[in-house]
Order: sequence, then structure tokens, then C-alpha cells
Amino acid sequence: MSSQASSQLSKVWFVTGASSGLGRALVEEVLRRGDRVVATARRPQVLAELAERADGRLRLIELDVTRPEQVREAVAAALSHFGQLDVLVNNAGFSILGAVEETDEEALRATMELMFFATITTTREVLPHMRARGSGTIVQISSVAGLSTAPGFGAYCAAKHALEGVSESLAQEVKPLGIRVLVVEPGSFRTSLFGSAFRHVPAMEAYGATVGQMRDWVKQMDGKQAGDPAKAARAIADVVARPSEALPFRLPLGGDAVEQLRAKLAFIAADVDRMEAIARATAFDAKP
Repeated sequence: MSSQASSQLSKVWFVTGASSGLGRALVEEVLRRGDRVVATARRPQVLAELAERADGRLRLIELDVTRPEQVREAVAAALSHFGQLDVLVNNAGFSILGAVEETDEEALRATMELMFFATITTTREVLPHMRARGSGTIVQISSVAGLSTAPGFGAYCAAKHALEGVSESLAQEVKPLGIRVLVVEPGSFRTSLFGSAFRHVPAMEAYGATVGQMRDWVKQMDGKQAGDPAKAARAIADVVARPSEALPFRLPLGGDAVEQLRAKLAFIAADVDRMEAIARATAFDAKP
């Protein structure tokens, strides 16, 4: 098969936050499969060596996804270079730990800006192209925290819960247009999210027994997480390759994610069952 024919058959991925962790692992996996990638990051130069070995299949673009004008320019550059975008992966993010009272307005808004608003901005920028082609897959890298919660992760959970809510509505809106949405919910993976990508807020003594324990746990787990980013990337690429009828909406990754999600669903179901009589009793009384 000629290189031109091969490029026509391969997909083009657009990955944000591609410089490290799951983003980088996904770029490497996609290239290994013969697809093409637009890898975006604030410091894309860290991928220069990978680009040199990619035989023209990797385009690096500097991008701060919280700046809409840069998102617009990056998507335009990607389309100009490869002519199409088949898979958008919204992966850029960071972790933040602090009780709700400890987390100031600036930190909370920065969290929502990057992991919710910027994701929607990037998605909206790609959607017209996917609509015109009648195909495409949007991969939202959420977290087990998109459904479950823990003390100290209020800001992070809020952003991921919001992302999952809008993505579920989005999936229903774009399905008739030939566009698919996949929400990925990783548990603890061995990336920098517990290290250099972790943001801490000043601690208050009052929350030592709850958030303080989470701070200790994060320090102990850094570099020891059970999840392998390379295997996660492989799983994502495998699921994206499925036909539409076999594509789930949610993809949990890691045994801890499965356990936490099942526990959260059971918690919700228990409350619904326990309060069902009260809930149903709020209807208007039937007219005689």
C-alpha cells in the first residue's frame, strides 16, 4: 500500500495535554497503530524526539486550552496540515486537593476553566468539521471522580461531574449526526497527577481528620499507583476502534475505578429506594 493510500485510511487524532502521562501514552499508542496525531501542549517541545521518529505522522502545536483564540488557531492548523480530524481527545488537566472551605475562588475557577470550560471550547471548535463529515469521535478524559467523590477533591470532582453531565447531553445531540462521545473514567494511574501536576491549597487544622488523611494518602501513592498509562492508552484506542453499536458511553479504567463507581451507584440506589415513598407523595392529590 502506498504512503498516500495509507494516510487516507488512517485516522487523525487531536490530543490536548499530550506532553506527559496519559496524553503522551495515547500519542505513542496511536502512532504505533499507524494513525496520525496532532499533539498539543503548553510545552510541545518535550515531544520533539517522538516527532522525529514519526515519519510525518505527528504534528506538534503549542496550545493553552484556556485561551479560546489559541484553540481556534490550533484546530485550524491541524485541519490545514492533515485535512481532517477523526478523534478529539480532551485530556488537559491537573489535580487539586483541598477542602471546599480551604479552596479559594481563584483556585476553584481555575479548575473549572481548564477541565470544564476549555474542554467545551475545544469540543465546539471541532464539531463543525465533524458535522460536515458526518463522523467523528469525541473522547473526554474524565475520572472516577466524574461520578464518585472524596474529601478534599471537591473542586476536582465538581469539574469532572460537570464535564460528564454536559458530555451525556452532547452524546444525545450528536449521535444522529454520526458523531460519537466516549467518557473515560480512570482511577489511579502512575502519572504526574499525584506529583508535579498536583495543586495543593493551604491546609486548615479543622479538616485534618478528613482532607489531611487524603493529603497523606496522595503523598504515599505518588509513583506507586497500580494503573499503567500505556495499558490505559491501549484500552482507549481499542474502544475507539469499535463500531458505533459497540461503543459504550463510559469507559472506566482500573480495578479501583470499577469498585468506586459500583459503590457510588449502590449509594445512589439506596437513597432512591429509601426515599421513594416520600418522593412519590409530593404529587398533587388525585381529583375525586
